Amino acid sequence: MGNVEIAVVGHGLAGSVAALALARSGRKVALIGPAKSGDDKRTTALMDQSIRFMDRLGLWHQIEPSAAGLKTMQIIDGTQRLLRAPPAQFRAAELGLAAFGYNIPNSVLSEVLERAIASEANIERRDTTVETAEPSADHVTLTLGDGEILTAALAVGADGRNSILRNSAGIDIRKWAYPQSAVVLNFAHELPHGNVSTEFHTETGPFTQVPLPGLRSSLVWVVTPQTAARLMALPLDELSLEVERRMQSILGKVEVEAGAQGWPLSGLMAKRFGRGRIALVGEAAHAFPPIGAQGFNLSLRDVMALADLVGNADGSAIAADTGDRFERRRRPDIMTRTFGVDLLNRSLLSDFLPMQLVRAGGLHLLSGIGPLRNLLMREGVEPGRGLRDLMTMFKPSWMRKRA
Repeated sequence: MGNVEIAVVGHGLAGSVAALALARSGRKVALIGPAKSGDDKRTTALMDQSIRFMDRLGLWHQIEPSAAGLKTMQIIDGTQRLLRAPPAQFRAAELGLAAFGYNIPNSVLSEVLERAIASEANIERRDTTVETAEPSADHVTLTLGDGEILTAALAVGADGRNSILRNSAGIDIRKWAYPQSAVVLNFAHELPHGNVSTEFHTETGPFTQVPLPGLRSSLVWVVTPQTAARLMALPLDELSLEVERRMQSILGKVEVEAGAQGWPLSGLMAKRFGRGRIALVGEAAHAFPPIGAQGFNLSLRDVMALADLVGNADGSAIAADTGDRFERRRRPDIMTRTFGVDLLNRSLLSDFLPMQLVRAGGLHLLSGIGPLRNLLMREGVEPGRGLRDLMTMFKPSWMRKRA
């Protein structure tokens, strides 16, 4: 039987970052999960807060050459409904930022994380599965797929929607499905994107183009399952024409690259995000549609909070109620983001006129009222930042000077 301070179960992006962050804080970590296979063609947009976290982990300088900055984000109502929203633009320069964030190929993120994990003395890799997990007041006992038994003072579940650790902690989930699928692909284009990300709102969901380096972009196209099946069956030249038509040729001629993927859309949220000596991060805790660049950024905030709770090891033992404290800390952020993404997605699907009026009116206000737009942008970049700035603005001048 082996012993370790922290066992991170799950070798995806969230689990890899969690293992690295906890190890860099001085904890001894076992990262457990089968070696990854396949070539992930998807990309991930990391917002400014997440980029700064990657920089603190010493990873950003390796990632940056393959990333494209998101300097402007614009929303265009591409529906044919009676009530249509005006175009809205959000510029990072209004916040004094070079970019809201950066779009990065998942394959690059994985390669950089793998190299960092391999060279980290505080991480022990276990290329196997976890078959059972038994939490107790003193530790969590893990039975691995190779027959070994491992005990950990804290077990971190980064093992996805069907999390063994979540089930072992007796944590229920709430699941829901959408009548939508996402077609995810990369494409080359004739005209420069200018580091502008464009989200077309359509009757079936968002059509979101996000810049990549050079004359390339990634795309998340949310449609009905039937339309997704039709698009995925098209030859690349015909699919390219469909993409160009939908985005109104704003980037000129489009050439879709091989490797398009389709994903049914659904959501999941654990009823708790930790209990006792188990904490849940990433899709073991929450999962929702790829809308608004929220998913992996939310997972990274899980990791930041956990590292803050148990990191900076000074010989102190990991508390038996770490999972409960983690749950209390993460609940407001996760609940808010999940509700916001769900509401936005359902508002696009709704033919209910009052709902369309609210959505169109909201975008109109954001376009016309600078302080409100800035507040939303700050919240999108770093949750809580906009509200903190708002509270500071309304403080008496003598209090601001003292702060």
